[in-house]
Amino acid sequence: MKAQEIRDLSEDQIETLIEDLEKEIYELKNELALSRKLEQPHLIKEKRIAKVRAITILHEKKKSKASEA
Repeated sequence: MKAQEIRDLSEDQIETLIEDLEKEIYELKNELALSRKLEQPHLIKEKRIAKVRAITILHEKKKSKASEA
């Protein structure tokens, strides 16, 4: 997911997105641990980067909201 797409979401939607990404990362790591092989191992890195991007944007939104008030 691109940064602009995440910025267009509300804070609640971003938090939900972060939770979903955490679950997907957990499932991928669990599958890797059990089978020792993933069909698409690059997905772990992509999901991790997307999660961090969403967290960063969420912090930016909260910080800008706090500075406006």
